[in-house]
Amino acid sequence: GTDASVLITGESGTGKELVARAIHFNGPRRSARLVTINCAAIPAELLESELFGHVKGAFTGAIRTKEGKFQLAHRGTIFLDEIGSLPQPLQPKLLRAVQEKEVQRVGAEEAETVDVRVVAATNRPLPDLIRRGEFREDLYYRLNVINLLVPPLHKRTEDVPLLARHFLEHFAAKNRKHLKGFTPATMDVLVRYPWPGNVRELENAMERAVVLAVGNEILAKDLPAAVRQLENTARYV
Repeated sequence: GTDASVLITGESGTGKELVARAIHFNGPRRSARLVTINCAAIPAELLESELFGHVKGAFTGAIRTKEGKFQLAHRGTIFLDEIGSLPQPLQPKLLRAVQEKEVQRVGAEEAETVDVRVVAATNRPLPDLIRRGEFREDLYYRLNVINLLVPPLHKRTEDVPLLARHFLEHFAAKNRKHLKGFTPATMDVLVRYPWPGNVRELENAMERAVVLAVGNEILAKDLPAAVRQLENTARYV
């Protein structure tokens, strides 16, 4: 029940975007739009236009006026993924958007007001970037009003059975297979594997297992080789 900015931190693949979606859809802006942009996936020379929009003729190829992600998220939430990759020239402009609720399209002479809640995420240590002069300290504090750390999967092993069953049901339905679950030995392997790729790796492993499964249960042999290495030391046989 707040409009405060949130910074979600954690390793890649831990589910930071899902946390952002949960924040939006359980917050006061749930009836408005959630707009997502990955700051690392867009070339630096195009990112300003993607964030704040541009006017017709602002640059070669700008054949019409375009709204940016902030305008599209008006009265809703914008999720800035990989915020640690935001180019330095754009950081003061983002600070203005967060602090003053104002954005200026590329090529425009005047700023416009936007009503947007900002949720950002990063797998990079922003305090280290600040010390190296790569990230503005004032922007960090504006984004980091509320900090949520999403732990790596190996530090929350109690989530592994829940996530594994969720992905099993999802991919079984997608592949039109009838699977009732995992053998005890398979689940033991899943829980004890460290999952360096976090939830994303688990999801991939479950899709593979569902595709390869022959019977009505997932066996250890259906898992990827990296995960299966613990099979011979499983506590169950």
